[in-house]
Amino acid sequence: MFKATLAFVTLTALVAVPAQALRSRKAAAEATAPADSAALGAYTPVNYDLTQDRENILVLDLSNGQRVHIRLMPQWAPEHVARVKQLATQGFYNNVVFHRVIDGFMAQTGDPTGTGQGGSSLPDLKAEFNPQPHLRGTVSMARAAAEDSANSQFFIVFYPRFSLDRKYTVFGRVIDNMAAVDAIQRGEPPQNPTRIVQASLASENKSAPPVAPQPAQTITADDLSRPIGQ
Repeated sequence: MFKATLAFVTLTALVAVPAQALRSRKAAAEATAPADSAALGAYTPVNYDLTQDRENILVLDLSNGQRVHIRLMPQWAPEHVARVKQLATQGFYNNVVFHRVIDGFMAQTGDPTGTGQGGSSLPDLKAEFNPQPHLRGTVSMARAAAEDSANSQFFIVFYPRFSLDRKYTVFGRVIDNMAAVDAIQRGEPPQNPTRIVQASLASENKSAPPVAPQPAQTITADDLSRPIGQ
Protein backbone atom coordinates (compact mmCIF):
# COMPACT_ATOMS: atom_id res chain seq x y z
CA MET A 1 0.00 0.00 0.00
CA PHE A 2 2.82 2.39 0.84
CA LYS A 3 4.61 1.76 -2.45
CA ALA A 4 1.42 2.38 -4.44
CA THR A 5 0.79 5.63 -2.59
CA LEU A 6 4.33 6.79 -3.17
CA ALA A 7 4.04 6.11 -6.88
CA PHE A 8 0.80 8.06 -7.06
CA VAL A 9 2.29 11.07 -5.26
CA THR A 10 5.29 11.07 -7.59
CA LEU A 11 3.06 10.94 -10.67
CA THR A 12 0.94 13.81 -9.35
CA ALA A 13 4.07 15.91 -8.80
CA LEU A 14 5.24 15.29 -12.36
CA VAL A 15 1.89 16.37 -13.78
CA ALA A 16 2.11 19.60 -11.84
CA VAL A 17 5.47 20.59 -13.37
CA PRO A 18 5.11 23.38 -15.98
CA ALA A 19 5.47 22.30 -19.61
CA GLN A 20 8.55 24.52 -20.12
CA ALA A 21 10.30 22.84 -17.20
CA LEU A 22 9.53 19.40 -18.63
CA ARG A 23 10.97 20.41 -21.99
CA SER A 24 14.12 21.69 -20.28
CA ARG A 25 14.51 18.43 -18.38
CA LYS A 26 14.05 16.41 -21.57
CA ALA A 27 16.64 18.50 -23.40
CA ALA A 28 19.11 18.05 -20.56
CA ALA A 29 18.56 14.29 -20.55
CA GLU A 30 19.08 14.04 -24.30
CA ALA A 31 22.25 16.11 -24.05
CA THR A 32 23.78 13.73 -21.52
CA ALA A 33 22.55 10.48 -23.09
CA PRO A 34 25.38 10.06 -25.67
CA ALA A 35 28.04 10.45 -23.00
CA ASP A 36 26.30 7.91 -20.79
CA SER A 37 25.98 5.46 -23.68
CA ALA A 38 29.62 5.91 -24.59
CA ALA A 39 30.56 5.18 -21.00
CA LEU A 40 28.81 1.82 -21.28
CA GLY A 41 30.95 1.18 -24.32
CA ALA A 42 30.53 -2.54 -24.72
CA TYR A 43 27.02 -2.13 -26.09
CA THR A 44 28.23 -0.16 -29.11
CA PRO A 45 27.68 -2.39 -32.18
CA VAL A 46 30.60 -3.44 -34.39
CA ASN A 47 30.65 -1.89 -37.88
CA TYR A 48 31.68 -4.52 -40.45
CA ASP A 49 31.79 -2.10 -43.38
CA LEU A 50 35.42 -1.86 -44.55
CA THR A 51 34.74 1.47 -46.26
CA GLN A 52 33.66 3.30 -43.11
CA ASP A 53 35.70 4.79 -40.25
CA ARG A 54 38.93 3.51 -41.75
CA GLU A 55 40.95 5.30 -39.07
CA ASN A 56 39.70 2.59 -36.73
CA ILE A 57 40.43 -0.46 -38.87
CA LEU A 58 43.69 -2.27 -38.13
CA VAL A 59 45.09 -4.13 -41.13
CA LEU A 60 47.37 -7.11 -40.53
CA ASP A 61 49.29 -8.49 -43.51
CA LEU A 62 50.40 -11.94 -42.41
CA SER A 63 53.24 -14.17 -43.55
CA ASN A 64 50.66 -16.79 -44.58
CA GLY A 65 49.89 -14.46 -47.49
CA GLN A 66 46.59 -13.25 -46.07
CA ARG A 67 45.25 -9.84 -44.99
CA VAL A 68 43.09 -9.48 -41.88
CA HIS A 69 40.95 -6.47 -40.95
CA ILE A 70 40.20 -5.68 -37.31
CA ARG A 71 37.64 -3.09 -36.23
CA LEU A 72 39.11 -1.09 -33.37
CA MET A 73 36.51 0.05 -30.85
CA PRO A 74 37.52 3.17 -28.88
CA GLN A 75 34.01 3.11 -27.39
CA TRP A 76 35.06 -0.04 -25.52
CA ALA A 77 38.64 0.82 -24.55
CA PRO A 78 39.86 4.23 -25.76
CA GLU A 79 43.36 4.10 -24.26
CA HIS A 80 44.07 0.59 -25.55
CA VAL A 81 42.88 1.48 -29.04
CA ALA A 82 45.02 4.62 -29.02
CA ARG A 83 48.06 2.54 -28.01
CA VAL A 84 47.58 -0.08 -30.73
CA LYS A 85 47.06 2.61 -33.37
CA GLN A 86 50.17 4.47 -32.20
CA LEU A 87 52.33 1.35 -32.33
CA ALA A 88 50.93 0.24 -35.69
CA THR A 89 51.61 3.58 -37.37
CA GLN A 90 55.15 3.52 -35.95
CA GLY A 91 55.79 0.12 -37.53
CA PHE A 92 56.21 -1.55 -34.13
CA TYR A 93 54.25 -4.68 -35.09
CA ASN A 94 56.01 -5.23 -38.41
CA ASN A 95 57.74 -8.66 -38.54
CA VAL A 96 56.51 -9.57 -35.05
CA VAL A 97 55.53 -13.24 -34.68
CA PHE A 98 52.51 -14.93 -33.14
CA HIS A 99 54.51 -16.48 -30.33
CA ARG A 100 51.76 -18.34 -28.46
CA VAL A 101 49.01 -19.99 -30.47
CA ILE A 102 46.75 -22.58 -28.82
CA ASP A 103 44.42 -24.59 -31.00
CA GLY A 104 40.79 -24.00 -30.06
CA PHE A 105 41.74 -21.01 -27.90
CA MET A 106 43.65 -18.00 -29.20
CA ALA A 107 46.64 -16.55 -31.10
CA GLN A 108 48.88 -14.07 -29.25
CA THR A 109 51.31 -11.56 -30.73
CA GLY A 110 52.73 -8.08 -30.15
CA ASP A 111 56.06 -8.97 -28.49
CA PRO A 112 59.08 -7.92 -30.59
CA THR A 113 61.28 -10.41 -28.69
CA GLY A 114 58.99 -13.31 -29.61
CA THR A 115 59.24 -14.71 -26.09
CA GLY A 116 56.06 -13.39 -24.50
CA GLN A 117 58.13 -11.38 -22.04
CA GLY A 118 58.61 -8.18 -24.06
CA GLY A 119 56.69 -5.08 -25.02
CA SER A 120 57.12 -1.49 -26.14
CA SER A 121 59.04 1.25 -24.36
CA LEU A 122 55.76 3.01 -23.56
CA PRO A 123 54.22 2.84 -20.06
CA ASP A 124 51.87 0.00 -19.23
CA LEU A 125 48.16 0.73 -19.60
CA LYS A 126 45.52 0.96 -16.92
CA ALA A 127 42.95 -1.81 -17.43
CA GLU A 128 39.75 -0.88 -19.29
CA PHE A 129 37.76 -4.02 -18.55
CA ASN A 130 34.30 -3.92 -20.14
CA PRO A 131 31.30 -6.25 -20.52
CA GLN A 132 32.21 -7.15 -24.11
CA PRO A 133 32.38 -10.97 -24.32
CA HIS A 134 35.30 -12.93 -25.75
CA LEU A 135 33.53 -14.26 -28.84
CA ARG A 136 35.17 -15.81 -31.89
CA GLY A 137 37.21 -13.06 -33.56
CA THR A 138 37.44 -10.91 -30.43
CA VAL A 139 40.71 -9.00 -30.09
CA SER A 140 41.84 -8.44 -26.52
CA MET A 141 44.93 -7.11 -24.76
CA ALA A 142 47.34 -9.55 -23.15
CA ARG A 143 48.79 -8.77 -19.75
CA ALA A 144 50.85 -10.21 -16.91
CA ALA A 145 49.36 -11.09 -13.51
CA ALA A 146 48.79 -7.43 -12.60
CA GLU A 147 45.60 -5.97 -14.07
CA ASP A 148 47.31 -2.76 -15.21
CA SER A 149 50.21 -4.47 -17.02
CA ALA A 150 48.99 -4.48 -20.66
CA ASN A 151 51.43 -2.80 -23.02
CA SER A 152 51.66 -3.97 -26.64
CA GLN A 153 50.71 -7.66 -26.76
CA PHE A 154 47.26 -8.74 -27.88
CA PHE A 155 45.45 -11.93 -28.80
CA ILE A 156 42.70 -13.03 -31.17
CA VAL A 157 40.16 -15.60 -29.94
CA PHE A 158 39.47 -18.66 -32.13
CA TYR A 159 36.38 -19.80 -30.20
CA PRO A 160 34.28 -18.18 -27.43
CA ARG A 161 36.11 -18.07 -24.11
CA PHE A 162 33.80 -16.33 -21.65
CA SER A 163 36.06 -17.12 -18.67
CA LEU A 164 38.25 -14.23 -19.90
CA ASP A 165 35.45 -11.66 -19.72
CA ARG A 166 36.17 -8.64 -17.49
CA LYS A 167 39.68 -9.98 -16.88
CA TYR A 168 41.25 -8.80 -20.14
CA THR A 169 40.55 -5.59 -22.03
CA VAL A 170 38.59 -6.23 -25.23
CA PHE A 171 39.30 -3.52 -27.81
CA GLY A 172 38.33 -4.89 -31.21
CA ARG A 173 36.86 -7.59 -33.45
CA VAL A 174 38.03 -9.27 -36.65
CA ILE A 175 35.65 -8.06 -39.36
CA ASP A 176 37.24 -9.64 -42.42
CA ASN A 177 39.14 -12.88 -43.16
CA MET A 178 38.92 -14.77 -39.88
CA ALA A 179 39.96 -17.79 -41.95
CA ALA A 180 43.45 -16.28 -42.15
CA VAL A 181 43.56 -16.12 -38.36
CA ASP A 182 42.51 -19.78 -38.23
CA ALA A 183 45.53 -20.57 -40.42
CA ILE A 184 48.07 -19.08 -37.98
CA GLN A 185 50.70 -21.66 -37.00
CA ARG A 186 50.04 -23.34 -33.64
CA GLY A 187 52.57 -23.80 -30.86
CA GLU A 188 54.06 -22.31 -27.67
CA PRO A 189 56.12 -21.18 -29.49
CA PRO A 190 55.36 -22.47 -32.99
CA GLN A 191 58.21 -24.16 -34.84
CA ASN A 192 57.55 -21.98 -37.89
CA PRO A 193 55.63 -19.00 -36.48
CA THR A 194 53.30 -16.83 -38.52
CA ARG A 195 54.46 -13.20 -38.61
CA ILE A 196 52.74 -9.86 -38.96
CA VAL A 197 54.63 -8.73 -42.05
CA GLN A 198 52.98 -5.33 -41.88
CA ALA A 199 50.46 -3.69 -39.56
CA SER A 200 48.77 -0.45 -40.60
CA LEU A 201 45.53 1.49 -40.44
CA ALA A 202 43.15 1.13 -43.36
CA SER A 203 43.20 4.91 -43.77
CA GLU A 204 46.89 4.67 -44.71
CA ASN A 205 45.97 2.64 -47.81
CA LYS A 206 49.15 0.55 -47.71
CA SER A 207 49.56 -2.26 -50.21
CA ALA A 208 50.15 -5.76 -48.90
CA PRO A 209 53.82 -6.75 -49.20
CA PRO A 210 54.54 -9.93 -51.19
CA VAL A 211 55.14 -13.00 -49.02
CA ALA A 212 55.51 -16.75 -49.55
CA PRO A 213 52.63 -18.72 -47.97
CA GLN A 214 53.58 -21.01 -45.08
CA PRO A 215 52.88 -24.75 -44.97
CA ALA A 216 49.78 -25.83 -43.07
CA GLN A 217 50.17 -27.01 -39.50
CA THR A 218 47.78 -28.36 -36.88
CA ILE A 219 48.89 -28.72 -33.25
CA THR A 220 46.48 -29.24 -30.37
CA ALA A 221 47.58 -27.73 -27.04
CA ASP A 222 46.43 -29.26 -23.75
CA ASP A 223 47.18 -26.43 -21.34
CA LEU A 224 44.63 -23.57 -21.57
CA SER A 225 45.08 -22.38 -17.99
CA ARG A 226 48.20 -20.24 -18.25
CA PRO A 227 47.65 -16.44 -18.08
CA ILE A 228 47.50 -14.71 -21.44
CA GLY A 229 50.35 -12.27 -21.11
CA GLN A 230 53.98 -11.47 -20.92
